[in-house]
Amino acid sequence: MKILIKIGGTLVDNEASRQSIAAQLCEIGRRHHVVAVHGGGKQLTGFLEARGIASRFVRGLRVSDEGVVDAVTKVIAGSVNKHVVSAIIRAGTPAVGLSGVDGSLTLTAQLDPVLGWVGKPLTSDGRILDVLLAAGYLPVVACLAGDREGNIYNVNADQMAASCAIGWRAERLIFLTDVEGVKDAHGHLVPQLTCAGLRDLIHSGVAHGGMQAKLEAAAAALAAGLPEAIIAGGHQADICLRLLEGEPAGTCISAGNAAAEVSGS
Repeated sequence: MKILIKIGGTLVDNEASRQSIAAQLCEIGRRHHVVAVHGGGKQLTGFLEARGIASRFVRGLRVSDEGVVDAVTKVIAGSVNKHVVSAIIRAGTPAVGLSGVDGSLTLTAQLDPVLGWVGKPLTSDGRILDVLLAAGYLPVVACLAGDREGNIYNVNADQMAASCAIGWRAERLIFLTDVEGVKDAHGHLVPQLTCAGLRDLIHSGVAHGGMQAKLEAAAAALAAGLPEAIIAGGHQADICLRLLEGEPAGTCISAGNAAAEVSGS
């Protein structure tokens, strides 16, 4: 089975959660093909603040000039990526860090001129992931990608994960985050969610910011044919292993899951 796991930036910033997730990736990788995609927004904000650069967001996305893209390359595709790779190696599996730029894994286009160098993934070519996996390496992908003209873009990590899952033809897509799953208007966990319910949460404003980005990425993956996507709390013990064993946790999103009728009211 092909499994793509997106690790939120808060999780990779914490050594304990980073090592726990790395150990789970190694265990899963003994039985399945696993690719990890990660963010690092918190670390990037800290890097910029230390240099007197304020972060500005529009619709939950970081406005990115050339300086911000250079920082993304240094921080997310650099130090954050290598910390994740090192954690996986420490847990017992050889890993290779790369970004969407490498091997033209993910091709992008400018999302909106207002956002500057923020890219929208157009397509991902999973061949480089298969090459690494066939050689025994676990790929760790940072959320940076380029276009055919050689421009480099900051890419939302959730969108990056969905694009890679689609291009690689993953069978499972898991978003690990710092909350236990999707919440309704009353703050209660929604264990199952349809695409219709997903849209209701977004349009009502209940799901916004980072959770909106995850839901939109999950919807894109489902529209491309993935059977389901799961959003779950990465701090929970053995969460990846438990999910793959069929234990209900977090929020499972599917195109036609009639069990979930969710509204934002």
